[in-house]
Amino acid sequence: MSHARRSQPQASADTASSLAILEGRLGYRLEPALLVRALTHRSYAYENGGLPTNERLEFLGDSVLGLVVTDTLYRTNPDLAEGQLAKLRAAVVQARTLAEVARGLDLGAFVRLGRGEEGTGGRNKASILADTLEAVIGAVYLDQGLAAADELVHRLFDPVIERSSNLGAGLDWKTSLQELSAAESLGVPEYVITEDGPDHEKTFTAAARVGGETYGTGTGRSKKEAEQQAAENAWRSIRVAIDGASEGTPAEGQAGA
Repeated sequence: MSHARRSQPQASADTASSLAILEGRLGYRLEPALLVRALTHRSYAYENGGLPTNERLEFLGDSVLGLVVTDTLYRTNPDLAEGQLAKLRAAVVQARTLAEVARGLDLGAFVRLGRGEEGTGGRNKASILADTLEAVIGAVYLDQGLAAADELVHRLFDPVIERSSNLGAGLDWKTSLQELSAAESLGVPEYVITEDGPDHEKTFTAAARVGGETYGTGTGRSKKEAEQQAAENAWRSIRVAIDGASEGTPAEGQAGA
């Protein structure tokens, strides 16, 4: 039985087929109005007379996601200290990771955006995708209960949890890149930052340079996010070159992101 309130207006027939496609990917049928709300970004709500946004569902879904991920990490890593568990959880639930999972569902195609966000590529913005995914998880929890939300989170995030658990120091890519470059006597990593867009909507791009060569770039809504992404790409590029050399294949000089 659904736990969601039924007083919300029903979704229009125009959205029914679109919702059905998304529900098929989620594996659950939800109350249409609840799912529509989960997909309603504030930009769309404000342009259409102050409709309810997905922000309350996002708040709820964030907690549900955090609970399931924390429980999983606690049970599957009995020897890890609290600090390392916290780093693992942060790696799994960071906005960029959530956005990757959302892209796997093609969630951006279903988000209701205002004209301004639509025109600036909002359907592929990490922050919007991450927030919408949390809102959808919140909607599944409300409509189907914790067991269903738990199953959905596991299905979507278990591969991410496994990958993060294998990263070791890679939970902090800047630290990992510094350690790798030091071990290989490549020099100290440097980050060249550029920015684009108005003050309230800036996008930062970072280039990770080691020994005068750019090995990876990254973008983000903050300098920190851009640097971490650039460091990850650089670490992977250098690691591929090292592994290739150890296998007797020529290492590529400069690797892009």
